[in-house]
Amino acid sequence: MRAGGSAAPSLETRFRSAAWRPAAEIDRPFVRHLNRQPSPGAVWQDSPPGGRLTLSVVIPTSDAYRGGSFPKLLVQIGCQDFRDFELIAVRGDPRQGRAINIGAALARGEYLLTIDDDISLPDPETFRKLVAVMQSHPDIGMAGGNNLIPADASPFQRRLMREIPRWSSEPVSEITESDRAEHGCLIMRAAVFKAVGGENELIPRGLDPYLREAFREAGKRVVVVPGVIYHHLPPDSLRTLLRQFLRNGRQAAFANRHYPQWVIETPSSHGPFRPRVPFPMRALRFPLRLASALLTGRPIWFLCELTYALGFAQEWVLPREQA
Repeated sequence: MRAGGSAAPSLETRFRSAAWRPAAEIDRPFVRHLNRQPSPGAVWQDSPPGGRLTLSVVIPTSDAYRGGSFPKLLVQIGCQDFRDFELIAVRGDPRQGRAINIGAALARGEYLLTIDDDISLPDPETFRKLVAVMQSHPDIGMAGGNNLIPADASPFQRRLMREIPRWSSEPVSEITESDRAEHGCLIMRAAVFKAVGGENELIPRGLDPYLREAFREAGKRVVVVPGVIYHHLPPDSLRTLLRQFLRNGRQAAFANRHYPQWVIETPSSHGPFRPRVPFPMRALRFPLRLASALLTGRPIWFLCELTYALGFAQEWVLPREQA
């Protein structure tokens, strides 16, 4: 409450009058793999007065709207029952890794929580649950939530989330070592994040596996937490979906050409996995994945795989992505 008993403005009200500052002016001395091109983005930091905070929420966003998802997300963040946090939004930077590093450079929190700008947080206890896990388990370096299919998903989106690997996950019943901890809803120890060099700003794709590996190499656990849920819907049209996979394929080709050392496997289930597979073996297994998609009755996944391969081939033959 403000002096005189009036309520403080809501988060969405503060957002509507937000003052954005140029992101290019934010130094990132902790970054190991620095993109030296200046960020074209802008930053809004909504932070309470004082010093150290428990949690810094960092949201990289294309336009601070995302088809209406971002304003709805702000409402859900404003409803969280854990209040010792600040919000840092980085708008308009096409490199997600650089955007997150910019937010981390400004952060005052002991923990960083990255959130995608198009997710939904239905549970007002999400922040509290994630912070409690980190405080109770000092060996955990990063912890993610469970991406579940929401009740309001369209029939097409439900089908996609069931057909396409990693677009949704089976909820865990206990803290589980997992490669499914992802930037969409991911809490990390800020000190460890900076100690490992932050996000890799040189690669346009593969940020999640890179950062998970860096935390594991630092001796920290990477887990998914029970009871923490979020919703990350896929596109609601086949055309938009395939356009996304075409882009992903191009970005994957760029990474394979320029930074093969950072091409890391992304398993579809929890538990141990082989992090690196040679490129020839990955190429040879691709027809098997296509056949599996058809034989298991997943035609949309089949089309997505083909489109991904087309994007990969286009970038490999006619490079267009910029370093």
